[in-house]
Amino acid sequence: MRYAATILLMVTICVEAAPTVLGLQHAQHGLSEPQKGRLLFSELRCASCHATEAVKQKKGPDLSLVGSRLNPDFIQRFIASPHSVDSGTQMPDLLEGNPKRNEIAEALTHFLVSRTENSFIEGVVKQSEVDPGKKLFEKIGCVNCHMPGKGVQLSHLPSKYGVDSLSEFLFQPLHARPSGRMPDMNLTREEAKSIASYLIGFKAVRLSEFKPVAAKVAAGRKYFGQLNCASCHELDGLKGSPSLALEKLRPDRGCLSAKPKVAPHFHLSQKQRGVINQALPALGDPLGDKEQIHQSLAAFNCIVCHTRDGAGGVSNAMFQYFGTDEDGLGNPARIPPTLDGVGAKLKPEWLRKVLFDAENVRPYMHTRMPQFGEANLGHLPGLFEKVDQLPKVELPEPKRNDRRKYRDGGHLLLGDKGLNCIACHNFNGKASPGLKGVDLLNSFERLQSSWFVHFMKNPQKYRPGIVMPNFWPGGDAVRKDVLEGDTDEQMRALWYYFSLGRSARDPSGIRSVGTDLKVADRVRVYRGRSRIAGYRGIAVGFPGGMSYAFNAEYGSLSGLWKGDFVSVGWGGQGAGNFNPRGRPIELAQDVAFYRLEKEDDSWPLRPRMDKDNPVNPDPLYPRNRGYQFKGYRLDKNGVPTFIYQTGEVEVKDTSVAGVAKVIRDGLVRKIQFTAPKPETVYFRALTGKLQQRSGTEFTSDEVKLQVPEGTALLRGEGEARELLLKLKLPKGKSGIQIRYELLR
Repeated sequence: MRYAATILLMVTICVEAAPTVLGLQHAQHGLSEPQKGRLLFSELRCASCHATEAVKQKKGPDLSLVGSRLNPDFIQRFIASPHSVDSGTQMPDLLEGNPKRNEIAEALTHFLVSRTENSFIEGVVKQSEVDPGKKLFEKIGCVNCHMPGKGVQLSHLPSKYGVDSLSEFLFQPLHARPSGRMPDMNLTREEAKSIASYLIGFKAVRLSEFKPVAAKVAAGRKYFGQLNCASCHELDGLKGSPSLALEKLRPDRGCLSAKPKVAPHFHLSQKQRGVINQALPALGDPLGDKEQIHQSLAAFNCIVCHTRDGAGGVSNAMFQYFGTDEDGLGNPARIPPTLDGVGAKLKPEWLRKVLFDAENVRPYMHTRMPQFGEANLGHLPGLFEKVDQLPKVELPEPKRNDRRKYRDGGHLLLGDKGLNCIACHNFNGKASPGLKGVDLLNSFERLQSSWFVHFMKNPQKYRPGIVMPNFWPGGDAVRKDVLEGDTDEQMRALWYYFSLGRSARDPSGIRSVGTDLKVADRVRVYRGRSRIAGYRGIAVGFPGGMSYAFNAEYGSLSGLWKGDFVSVGWGGQGAGNFNPRGRPIELAQDVAFYRLEKEDDSWPLRPRMDKDNPVNPDPLYPRNRGYQFKGYRLDKNGVPTFIYQTGEVEVKDTSVAGVAKVIRDGLVRKIQFTAPKPETVYFRALTGKLQQRSGTEFTSDEVKLQVPEGTALLRGEGEARELLLKLKLPKGKSGIQIRYELLR
């Protein structure tokens, strides 16, 4: 128990408090009193009982697996008296003053626990994971919403979760709470386990087996309906119903009274009741675009890190928790950027990547961008684009005969013989010789051209505090010898150079320091971008000389080779470009799993871009094909298991070399599936000039595959054939095994 004292956020005593809405705790939330009331109405799920189309209904947690996630003792105590168990909870007290409070809470607990086959497990916290969990909790931004004495308090967690169930929740919080304000922080399973260990701490295991009693289950189901629990919570398809029309709500009555007699008791403060009353007359009216944005930023507490229109921003008390690996870049390297004008700054497809795919161009910034899911924030990109406008500046692509002029001009300006942009910026994964700011090469894909021009002419206006110099003061170019000193032409040259993508030559002065990585007696894993594995490549090398590359962006095993591991060109922030030292066998890099409607439907290939077609025609790929990467974990030997999703199916993908004597040079790949329901998915296992040797054996010119019997589907002709595996997945867990053998 000595470690309990280290869990600084956990040692507070639960005292009943008004419901916590994080955005309203910010000193600069930017909302009027009626707007605060409207936000409270939404966050407390008032629309679940008092329906209105003008206020988005927020759902409560999904209760379908609550019996395996939460301690039954906690469930019962929480239902009986939510505010005394979890101070600041948004869950109303439905049983206050009810003489059968404890009986009803017990029956509901038996009902909820009966809905799952798996029992709750307390688990054991490992000492080695507590301190790293605390450091990570503070580093990546968890502390921003869970400050001691402020925000959402966590003192109840040790009695609520087991370490494994909390770890699973932290890994995928939106599964249990699709409308929740707990975001996905893009944790690996190891990180989630470490933070869970810190939050749970060391405690005696006092758990006794809980067996639902049939009579109490039946009673609990009845109470679940009577209390209208289904109006907020998903469970077994049960439906709730609004109990009172919005127009009939009255101040100081029902939920809005200081001491409700029959209505749910939210323990609202006097101030909270006051602002809700102020909001009531206009609750049926839709919000304007700007108001919707500010409501959303406050609801999801975006304002704890970001500013917009004078609202929000990092407080002095929180500044210490915002770290960086590049102190020389100043506060912009540790503080997330302003959201002023973000709709005019970022291309819509890139903004969606940031919000929903954890895209990150600032690896030096420790705080992570929370992911609340498209279902919650899918409206924001369109609103930002609509509201944020800048004077249009066109940067047309040069005609074919002029391309060399602009290419050479952009190359010169970026390098150390021009404006020396590479003194502070990485380029194409290669490290700047000085500060290592945002990689310039993604500018064309990321930024809107108008914003780029306005920013370059006045960087401080659009990013206050940035160390970026102004090379066009007052709109006049400081380099008169490049493109005749014409500012517009220089902007056009830079923009065209960025549009070349990875085909652009490295500017003069960029540093590319390479080294070879070796594999000794333990598996070695290296992350970075690579020609063979894309922007999110992961190389895995085994003792004995067998290696492979995994493309985490698409979920594909993209290359195999025998010999030395990889050479690395360091990118400045831990990861750089890597290339196989041996000659690799290249495999397809498109999304690996998909649900074809018919067996002869075309496979959804990744978008192809080049310098003549630099704009991504399908920026949502592969997310719009159901793929989502969830990280990886290492076993005791360092072998990674990649975890990702295809639709609702979770995939665990492990490849091991040297485990089967029948394979001379190759891998055994084990893929495990967890499906919530039976379904059929297709796996694209191999492409190229393929031959079928038997019912389960297929070869290309360079590799042989052994696949499960009865799954293979070979289609196409000549060198454009593809081997698909038709996988009929049952509900629950299943798996396949594939053997890869190099033929050269």
